Amino acid sequence: MLTIHGVPISVHVRKTLITARLKGIAYKVEPVIPFNPPPGWTTLSPSGLIPAMQDGGFTLAESTAICFYMERKKALPAIFPTDTGECSRVLFFDGYAGHVFRSVVHGLFFQKVISPAMLKGTTDQTVIDNILATAQPQAFQFLESKISGQFLVGDTLTLADIAIVSNLVNYQYLGFGIDKLRYPELAKYARGIVGLEPFQLALSDEKPFAEQMGLDRNFL
Repeated sequence: MLTIHGVPISVHVRKTLITARLKGIAYKVEPVIPFNPPPGWTTLSPSGLIPAMQDGGFTLAESTAICFYMERKKALPAIFPTDTGECSRVLFFDGYAGHVFRSVVHGLFFQKVISPAMLKGTTDQTVIDNILATAQPQAFQFLESKISGQFLVGDTLTLADIAIVSNLVNYQYLGFGIDKLRYPELAKYARGIVGLEPFQLALSDEKPFAEQMGLDRNFL
């Protein structure tokens, strides 16, 4: 059984949990909050970030590396296509998901949840307004232009979908909807991916964390 260190509400931890769910790989979650990590945490995660993974005596950090490890551990259903071009596109969207996190989701989550609830600080509304006015439209418009079907790449769920929609889940957790008039394809796409069983199971498991943090689950 794998041990995933982190909190399920994390965009990056969720990637690994959904991948494990999809592949039927047994796992348990060992809660780790980056702001208050356990002793020796950097031996598991040199960057100090979540998630990290243990599989027997093997340890690994970084969500994409962990997902790739699970892909090699249990090949089907695959989250990386065999076609070189499609596999490369999956890796691109996984990387772009990191951009969405850094430019949009992290800042919003920090201002609305982490700063006031965890660090006992304040919320800077100007930061929120700036993200919603600049970074969010840029990211959402790009994604809107790339959606042509149920999945971002090919005709099955891949790491591209898992990574992108994991970010969109946290965006909506904060009470921000995906404008159906401005981004009709993105809104439809996100609803479809969230409705898939691996996402539903993972989001059900993280419900207590979401409720404890006062997050908005109405979009589900």
